[in-house]
Amino acid sequence: MAGTVWTGLDELSAQLADFYRDLHEHPELSLQEHRTARRVAEALRPLGFGVTEHVGGTGVVGVLRNGDGPVVLVRADLDALPVEEKTGLRYASTTRATGADGDEVPVMHACGHDMHTTCLLGAATLLARATATWSGTLLAVFQPAEELGRGARDMVDDGLFRRFPTPDIVLGQHVGPLPAGTIGHATGPIMAAGDSANVVLHGRGGHGSRPEATVDPVLLAAHVVTRLQGIVAREVPPAESAVVTVGRLQAGTKDNIIPDTAELGINVRTYSDRTRALVREAIERVIHSEATASAAPRPPELEWTIAVPPLVSDPSATATTVAAFAEHFGEQRLLTLPPLTASEDIGVLGEASGAPTVFWFWGGLDADTVDAALRDGRFDQLPTNHSPHFAPVLEPSLSTGVQTLVVAALTWLGKPADGLG
Repeated sequence: MAGTVWTGLDELSAQLADFYRDLHEHPELSLQEHRTARRVAEALRPLGFGVTEHVGGTGVVGVLRNGDGPVVLVRADLDALPVEEKTGLRYASTTRATGADGDEVPVMHACGHDMHTTCLLGAATLLARATATWSGTLLAVFQPAEELGRGARDMVDDGLFRRFPTPDIVLGQHVGPLPAGTIGHATGPIMAAGDSANVVLHGRGGHGSRPEATVDPVLLAAHVVTRLQGIVAREVPPAESAVVTVGRLQAGTKDNIIPDTAELGINVRTYSDRTRALVREAIERVIHSEATASAAPRPPELEWTIAVPPLVSDPSATATTVAAFAEHFGEQRLLTLPPLTASEDIGVLGEASGAPTVFWFWGGLDADTVDAALRDGRFDQLPTNHSPHFAPVLEPSLSTGVQTLVVAALTWLGKPADGLG
């Protein structure tokens, strides 16, 4: 890597730390990332990017054209979670906001998206300052609503690849509970498809003392929950992986009243299209069959609300990118990871554009703390993404996240020496 790319990195890191702390202190829920998007746009414009706001809602797209060459898309996500922060940081969030259901909730950057956004701005800054070292087009995409599994699709549906250059490669990363300064990678389906469904089961309510005069949706819901757990155990081939979770079950208002309805929230994780279809069809079959078996007066209502494809990190493109990481950071800082059952909607950008996707992880936890937890057998007690205690240490998390994006982008952008400039 050309040394001029890293000029001013130390000074920039200090500025980025302030930016990060501000984002962390002022998180915004999915589809509400107005302040965050505005701050991103304000930071991009002085760097020479053409900036478009409100793409797919609150998304921001920055385009930096620098002669002929490949189009490299680098993406970060903007949104936070309805979690009450318990990190004790002096810049901890005390924000509260109104959620989609109308209830007021606490808000926290519990998944590290504030770090993602800050690192992409840092990488964009370094690349904009060093245009003599590369050729092509840098497409910086700041995506809303990743936590809802819809932000990437919203941007695509709003003309992301009609209004802006179509990429030759899609690059992204995620901070996680690895030692800060390390980079985790894998190839193939590295994160699961994520599907969620809302279900309403209909019964016939009445007095709790006369169940024979009712159709009890609570009992129906209990049978559905139990039967759903047999799908993975008895229908998914042993060589495949899947998870079916009922994360929400709501019914009734009082112990002596049998309600009219019960509601379920179901979440599914799979790695292949075949297993994904199998599990979804089985869920629908179980729910309808149990409703029939309970003599429900009305068919159940089932709505699939989130549908995120598996995240596939292209094997060839990943190998090329990881080789560049090894050259820059050294092999000792690289870790090979197993597939994760969490989901990420950046895969939508690769599918919609036809470009290969490369995705990796980097560490955000204090290395000494991780080492001590491993020695003491307490690794599962370390704060992870979505925990109210999760917040990456600023360094070396921040500088590592900036450098990974720069190294990856330069790996795929053209070189002026190749006659592309």
